[in-house]
Amino acid sequence: MTGHPAPSGPCVVVAGGGTAGHIEPALALADAVMRLRPDARVVALGTERGLESKIVPARGYPLELIPPVPMPRKPTLDLLKLPLNVRGAVKQTREILERVGADVVVGFGGYVALPAYLAARGRVPIVVHEANAKAGLANKVGAKFAEYVAAAVPDSGLADAQIIGIPLRQSITTLNRAALRDEARRFFGLDPHAPTLLVFGGSQGARSINEAVAPVAAEFARAGIGVLHAHGPKNALAVQQVPGAPAYVPVPYLERMDLAYAAADAVLCRSGAMTVAEVSAVGLPAVFVPLPHGNGEQALNAGPVVSAGGGLLVPDEELTPEKVASLVVPLMADRGRLAAMSQATLGTGRREADEILAHAVLEVIKK
Repeated sequence: MTGHPAPSGPCVVVAGGGTAGHIEPALALADAVMRLRPDARVVALGTERGLESKIVPARGYPLELIPPVPMPRKPTLDLLKLPLNVRGAVKQTREILERVGADVVVGFGGYVALPAYLAARGRVPIVVHEANAKAGLANKVGAKFAEYVAAAVPDSGLADAQIIGIPLRQSITTLNRAALRDEARRFFGLDPHAPTLLVFGGSQGARSINEAVAPVAAEFARAGIGVLHAHGPKNALAVQQVPGAPAYVPVPYLERMDLAYAAADAVLCRSGAMTVAEVSAVGLPAVFVPLPHGNGEQALNAGPVVSAGGGLLVPDEELTPEKVASLVVPLMADRGRLAAMSQATLGTGRREADEILAHAVLEVIKK
């Protein structure tokens, strides 16, 4: 047989699909593995309908598709179909693990991780990372037969987890906001000197945030505050601009999150685990508006930053234009308070989780 010699390095399979909260830590780990072992191969597992079908190839990693196994939160008919769905997905995943020569499976939770854990069980070593304050079903299952379990915060519900934070992209962990600030403001067309608020609600935007912040555009303008507002690709935003005042800049999506963070003096955002970790790592004061659905983990994610004095928490149902005008506008105008909050939030951030997890993964392979 002729052909290319097989790569000599280890093959790491990462399983984290669906939302950016599962995909980004998986790719940050992938990058860290490649820095430590340039001869390694990293293969991502995902489904056609998750964000990974766009994000993973754009970051230069091969993506192997498996059927999604959605985790019903409540007892429904889908629960009865689950064993059959899982069996099909596990069989396909097992074939992929054999074909790529997997040396380890690293799961980040969600509906891609469960078939990966079950396919790897007893065949390929497993590493689990839990980003949320409360572990989900997939990671609870995976942790039972994992060689190494890591979590972002204590008390996630996974016994004996190493607390390491969340693996983040180097473009975030090495970000020097002050040095990039002028370039970032030019990039978005923001006022170079005005205090600037960054508003976003996850990759799809958040309607309740949009409806509470956009009507306050004139108040922000009168107070001399600039706003960069990512409203989501499916939402439109009509904003009243005030001549001569700092701009209110609406954008559908933030491709360059590093520049968005560098342009901002504070953020108003959801409190997904990934968002909280990034905002803390770059030292931005935050007004967190937890997603009102799920098992309350978003409020828990924000807890440590709020307790440290680096953030404020506003329940979704309380976020109104009046609340934004009375709470956020004065906060943005108080540079002393923003500086103190920035120091507090930096104290809660962890920047080295990607390297810690990559070393652990390579150690598991060595064993």
